Amino acid sequence: MKLAADNLHALNPRVAQAIRDMDPGPIREVLQGCTGPGVDLIDINPGYLSKRHEDRMAFLVETVEAVTDRGLILDSPNPRVLARGLSVCRKTPILSALSLEPHKIEGMLPLAVEYGTPLVVLLMDERSRVPVSVEERLALAIQLRETAVAAGIPSHHLIFDPVLPNLSWPDAQQHLREVIRTVRLLSGWSIFSEPARTMVGLSNLRSGLRKKYPVDVEWRCLAVLAGAGLDTVLANTVQSGFLNFYESLKNLVADGDP
Repeated sequence: MKLAADNLHALNPRVAQAIRDMDPGPIREVLQGCTGPGVDLIDINPGYLSKRHEDRMAFLVETVEAVTDRGLILDSPNPRVLARGLSVCRKTPILSALSLEPHKIEGMLPLAVEYGTPLVVLLMDERSRVPVSVEERLALAIQLRETAVAAGIPSHHLIFDPVLPNLSWPDAQQHLREVIRTVRLLSGWSIFSEPARTMVGLSNLRSGLRKKYPVDVEWRCLAVLAGAGLDTVLANTVQSGFLNFYESLKNLVADGDP
């Protein structure tokens, strides 16, 4: 299981201001805090960028690659923003994220083919809707895989994200159960001819709810997902005790314990 730090995002006011000012100082400070031992990837999410500010993604990529050799995930719903980041990457990143939305199909697939990048696939339909049932999620996985492979992307470059719910959703518990089932089925031999790579954004669970729900809600969820075969977790790596918990969990999974 691989760990991606999701701390470099525009929801952090300091990061957002640094992006606006193109000031690398605060970006370096955030990276210093979130790239401890065990962190494999850095997710770069600049948030919404207007057309004249799309160069901010290139600024972020250059700033991050100047201070760390961790792999990158370029995270934006806008293919043009992803293209700006790709144009300056020294190493091949992961792109995030494809869904059935037409503008993403039309914009992201050619980028992934041109640059030979792995591609995160959100199991969301053309209206950005997250289905509840495992059957609907798997149907989307099959459809998106067929579309990506037909465009020229190798199947092993696809990383499926079944979308963890926010705990404020009225049907959050049902979504959570179905996400776990989806990861287990995709990560095994049940759906495709080879195990598929899977990823979840762990912070989605408590986003906006951190005073209501304790952090161990995320940790218990991650433990179950790890047992289901999760390939990559996107998480807040500066949470107190998280990296120690993650390393212990990773060792348990490697030893074959559930």
